[in-house]
Amino acid sequence: KTSTNGRISIIMNENGKILNDPVHGHIFIPQYCLDFIDTPQFQRLRDLKQLGASYYVFPGGSHTRFEHSIGVSHLANKLITKFKLTQPELDITDYDISMITLAGLCHDLGHGPFSHAFESWASNATNGVWHHEDMSKKLVKYLIEDNALDYEKKDIRLITEYIGGYSSKNLQLIPNKKDKMFIFDIVANMRNSVDVDKFDYIARDCLNLGIKSSYDFDRLITFSRVIDDEICFSSKEVFNVYEMFHTRYSLFKQVYSHRVSKAIEYMLQDALSLADPYLEISSRIIEPETFYLLTDCIIKEIECSPLEELNNAKSVIKKLRKRDLYKYVDEILVPLDKRHFFLKFSKHDLITFRISEDDFSIDDIIIQKLKLNYAMQDRNPVDNVHFYSRNNIDECFTISSNQVSLLIPNEFSEYIYRIFSRNPDNVSNIRKAFFCYCKQFDLIPNSYLKSDKYSFEINNNNN
Repeated sequence: KTSTNGRISIIMNENGKILNDPVHGHIFIPQYCLDFIDTPQFQRLRDLKQLGASYYVFPGGSHTRFEHSIGVSHLANKLITKFKLTQPELDITDYDISMITLAGLCHDLGHGPFSHAFESWASNATNGVWHHEDMSKKLVKYLIEDNALDYEKKDIRLITEYIGGYSSKNLQLIPNKKDKMFIFDIVANMRNSVDVDKFDYIARDCLNLGIKSSYDFDRLITFSRVIDDEICFSSKEVFNVYEMFHTRYSLFKQVYSHRVSKAIEYMLQDALSLADPYLEISSRIIEPETFYLLTDCIIKEIECSPLEELNNAKSVIKKLRKRDLYKYVDEILVPLDKRHFFLKFSKHDLITFRISEDDFSIDDIIIQKLKLNYAMQDRNPVDNVHFYSRNNIDECFTISSNQVSLLIPNEFSEYIYRIFSRNPDNVSNIRKAFFCYCKQFDLIPNSYLKSDKYSFEINNNNN
């Protein structure tokens, strides 16, 4: 096929397919990616909602891990190909391009049903051993072996290490030691958290949720280059980088950690726990051969099972279907100077402050310890991002926040403690107990600050 656009003409003659993606437009999928995509292990991602339980709150968030993974693969290919064309001295090979493209494609293979809700449940079921990143690496190896794809052990290892990001053990995978270590930062950037995974999921989630953002990942790709074996950006893009992290924070604050979404997550986790002794879910998450068969359809598997032993799990799911959800009780945003009071906060502390034993039981209580940040714990991630100026594109430097804006925050993490109740009849009593716990540290939970309904309780306690 011919075209006035020479690049399109070349692409159309390559062995692969053109896909129309809602975020990236028409993108080319090379055959070596199609070999992975057209497998049971990858097609499973069609049955995993990207937003997990948040889909029950935000109906527009119906997109899946399938299209996100293809998007990350496309951006990984786009970024490294850009470096190859504009910086030939980097000696980027077709092999480098194919390996990082496959890493982007496979980086989320290890996610379980309802994504991060399952991650928490699986971690508890295995005493903290289970992580979706580790399962992604196992599934890459299993996918290749099960579908007889022609890859050597060193290829598999390199793909899985690209998925995990930079670490000291990666050095032995590169012949010239630290040469090309920047490739490890493309899919999962452990240096500063600016990577194509975030580029895609932030843009894709915002698009499907109808959230507007001024952040532009395409500019970051356009104005990027490798300096001293690190991906750097034009200095004029520094505010755009801040916008990326702010948009990510906003999504966590407003969507991923929405209190109704969390209530649904806890119901899903309880349903899994009640079904586990009979469906042996926890024993199916260890090996990739059984894990890849687990999808969001696990809820239907429970509902459709004839086993009477699953009636309790079915009851929880039925409540979810009828929107009879676990109830949000209260929350508090803990000031920095008082965080230490909440480090060991537990259900037993609330039991201590109940008025009578009939108020509520420990099994009624769910405590969510929510930590929101800019993707690097308590630190400003942009402090670790390097930039270049158009006057000297071969030297990189950092830019302090006070050189960008005086409105950039000084704190880059916040701790929120939320309380939920499995029993709707006990919400008021649990709320009072939580108020009394917070009051001893001169803190007032949100519901008391926002509503006049409970003002008399504050006054009575002060008296």
